[in-house]
Amino acid sequence: MKVKINRNAAKALKKLLEKEETEGKIFRIFVTHLHGDHAHYDMKLDTPTANDVVVQTDKDIDFILEKDNEYLDGVWIQYFQLPQEEWVITNPNKGGHHHHH
Repeated sequence: MKVKINRNAAKALKKLLEKEETEGKIFRIFVTHLHGDHAHYDMKLDTPTANDVVVQTDKDIDFILEKDNEYLDGVWIQYFQLPQEEWVITNPNKGGHHHHH
C-alpha cells in the first residue's frame, strides 16, 4: 500500500508529532463515507492494530492504514495555506474526489 504526501503536509504533521501528548502515536488515514466509486477520508492520531499496516512515505512520516481497504491504497495527503488553510485527502486511483479537512 502507498501513501503520498506533499511537503507542506509533512511539515505540518511533523510539527504536530513534536508535542509530548502525541508520543508513540501515528497518523491514521481512514474512510468516513463511501459513495459508489469514491470515498471521503479523514485523519487522526492512533496506534496500529492487527488489522492495520504502517506505511512509510518519502517524507519520513508513517501512516496507519486498514490492511484490506482498497480505497486507502494510493491516498494523497495535501496541505495548503492559500487561499485558505486546508487539508485535502484524495485517492486519484478511486474517482479522484477529495475531502477538505
